[in-house]
Amino acid sequence: MSPPANSLPANSPLANSPLANSPLATVGSPMTAQQVLDREFLEVRARVLKIAATLDRIDRSAAPAADAGRMEQIRQGLQILLSDAPDRARQVQMLFSLPYRSDWPQQLGVPLENRG
Repeated sequence: MSPPANSLPANSPLANSPLANSPLATVGSPMTAQQVLDREFLEVRARVLKIAATLDRIDRSAAPAADAGRMEQIRQGLQILLSDAPDRARQVQMLFSLPYRSDWPQQLGVPLENRG
């Protein structure tokens, strides 16, 4: 029986590690589009169904969502997913991220160590 297609070579120092058959093992040899689709289809399908069910529950709610801003972010995120942009994950991450602020520790009340 041959090893899984995404396993590390037998002489790799990580060949016997838990990462040997993980997606991280394929960093140097990317999968084909068909391999990605075959591997991820059921998970993606489940996530799309979950999003659809959540949106249905929001629509059926007796009171409209009070936070229109978050609903708009969800709509924008879905539009990004439907685009042909090569960096959809980055765009969605940035959509849901706060802009960087150099004073974030003070804003969040994080005590800073004395670095003197």
